[in-house]
Amino acid sequence: MSQRPHKGVIEEEDASTLKLGADFQDAHCLFVSEVKILLDASQRPNTSEVYQKSLNYVTQFNRFTNPDVVREVRAGMNEEPIHSLLTGFETAQLANLCCEEAEEAKALIPSLANKIDDETLQNFLNQTLDLKKFQT
Repeated sequence: MSQRPHKGVIEEEDASTLKLGADFQDAHCLFVSEVKILLDASQRPNTSEVYQKSLNYVTQFNRFTNPDVVREVRAGMNEEPIHSLLTGFETAQLANLCCEEAEEAKALIPSLANKIDDETLQNFLNQTLDLKKFQT
């Protein structure tokens, strides 16, 4: 948890309760595999240290290597009931973590605990894991 001054007011930030701060209020969250696709598609060569470190990170933690599978995972995030129950931050974290069990996902993403039932979450996780398993 951190505090940031915002127009004279100290704002509490806590990802476990989805208090991400004003900068992220309306942000569209990408998961690591989407960032990898964007960096790979960059038209101009970028050899800056930050770019290289970012590329190394997303390469190491990329869960979905096939761009078609990445699109399918995103499409699953935008389907009901997931889309209406969870925030973009939560769905991106689910894609990044690739949890196998609803209980594990709720332990790692505390904000899920009272928002989605285990069966619905497990169905989404199974769909995502199936996509991961069958990518070529």
